[in-house]
Amino acid sequence: MQDIIIIGSGIIGASIARELSKYKLKTLVLEKGEDVAVGTTKANSAIVHAGYDARPGTLKGKLNARGNAMFDKLSDELDFPLKRIGSLVLSFTEDGIEELKLLKKQGEENGVPGLSILNKNQVLEMEPNLNSSVTAALYAKTGAIVCPYEMTVAMAENAYLNGTEFIFEAEVINIIKETDGYSVVTKNKTYKTKIVINAAGLYADKINNMVSDKKFNIIGRKGQYCLFDREVGNTVGKVIFQLPTEMGKGVLVTPTVDGNLLVGPNAQDIKDKDDLTTTQEGINEVLKKAELSIKQVPARFIITSFSGLRAHTESDDFIIGEASGAEGFINAAGIESPGLSSAPAIAEMVADIVKDKLKPEIKSEFNPNREGIPKFREMSNEKRNELIKKDKAYGKIICRCETVTEGEILNAIRRPLGAKSLDGVKRRTRAGMGRCQSGFCSAKIVEILAKELNVPMTEITKFGGNSNLLTGKNKD
Repeated sequence: MQDIIIIGSGIIGASIARELSKYKLKTLVLEKGEDVAVGTTKANSAIVHAGYDARPGTLKGKLNARGNAMFDKLSDELDFPLKRIGSLVLSFTEDGIEELKLLKKQGEENGVPGLSILNKNQVLEMEPNLNSSVTAALYAKTGAIVCPYEMTVAMAENAYLNGTEFIFEAEVINIIKETDGYSVVTKNKTYKTKIVINAAGLYADKINNMVSDKKFNIIGRKGQYCLFDREVGNTVGKVIFQLPTEMGKGVLVTPTVDGNLLVGPNAQDIKDKDDLTTTQEGINEVLKKAELSIKQVPARFIITSFSGLRAHTESDDFIIGEASGAEGFINAAGIESPGLSSAPAIAEMVADIVKDKLKPEIKSEFNPNREGIPKFREMSNEKRNELIKKDKAYGKIICRCETVTEGEILNAIRRPLGAKSLDGVKRRTRAGMGRCQSGFCSAKIVEILAKELNVPMTEITKFGGNSNLLTGKNKD
């Protein structure tokens, strides 16, 4: 019997798992994918929002600013990249200035510190590559950028090292209410638990509706993005937003923590929650809207486009708490933007509900720290030479675009909850994320994975399931 089963290991599930690993609890995470961070977490804007967008009184309004303030400590403890670069919300009309004032007031009610409204000259002095038609901007000092999947990996690894169990490729197909808790049914096994935490992202409605008399529906809201080469990564120095609409915060322009430029997303509600396709129409829309923010969109430097899905609900707010008619079943659902920013505070809120129910003891041996994979590309030559002396694998470059070494890839595979697929290696090391988009390094990474996992190369996948990269030999 488990104390807790968490369904889903995206940023929300992993954050909750890490928070609960501070207590003497028997916790199991069930993930239908082959790795952490394989859903919404792997493809989003990677922004730590300040917290002025959400309406005061909502869960989004309550949790965003609180979550934002928790990131610095988490980044220090868990060794994931975070940059406090600030954000700007641009107005292009005089009427828009009044909307900026309302956003500022809203943010202050939500507890966001350091908000100010800048005039045109101040904005252009701060960001000279912005469109000269800008009239004013709301400046939020606490806006930041992060790597969402690196953060999720870090949260999950730390939870695992503090005693949390993770089982992958374990899709939940049914949940049965028992007298002493729940039976959680997967294709291969049934698990018993006192408490279920639903962090299933786009499919959290399906999980909730198995047990609760209060049904809800999650709509897949697709957003398409363009990622640009690092050569134009300094086009802007801050996260650039436009005044938000009912469909979201609009197309943003931002640097990434790895030095690229990111533009997107648009917003399209779709029925297929697995539809991650991009379209020429969607990409054109993103680029066209970005032209409103900056003088020139450097389209010839696009290295890839991708799409992500957000878990939108009709209530337009997070659904957090015990489900109606299902005692001990706790939802963390409908977590769209600012979900990443709110994740640490959501985990704290869910943990408080669990503590109230189970009254667990604090774990004296809890270790809050986790060491990430050494990043060869960010080291001085002196540090590189020291590392190579310790491990010669760090002297062999596998991904030339991102300067990722064999040592980093081996580390990614061998560490707790290590990579088992090409995308798993990519998320942990950036191998394959550069200008050639894995055109040169993927074959070698497949070879390393096969050797480390002791399986034939034909069993190595891109992202688990049936995504095998090789089917056999073309000649003996």
